[in-house]
Amino acid sequence: MPRSVNAVASRARKKRILKQAKGFYGKRKNVYTVAKNVLEKGLTYRYVGRKLKKREYRALWIARINAAVRAEGLTYSRFIHLLSEKGVTLDRKMLADIAMNEPEAFKQLIASVK
Repeated sequence: MPRSVNAVASRARKKRILKQAKGFYGKRKNVYTVAKNVLEKGLTYRYVGRKLKKREYRALWIARINAAVRAEGLTYSRFIHLLSEKGVTLDRKMLADIAMNEPEAFKQLIASVK
């Protein structure tokens, strides 16, 4: 009895991998085994990168808020504590945006929580 091989499925699998590897350099784009390994690693980095992005943005917002608050003679941690005591529910993203784009409004916010 002849050996049965599902050529249609394996070709489709290879095509899918090589299509995803389009634009890679050298053998990475047209040799299936190399493309598969590189693509797997790339997809892992993509997943991890989505988590890192959130951390990096939060750190950026905190740095911007801290810089704006220190100009007014306060520290970041003290400012956040005063905000929570006053019941201000602005998140760090919004606070950083106000600090960057509307410094006068941010100064009024600091004055209101002091």
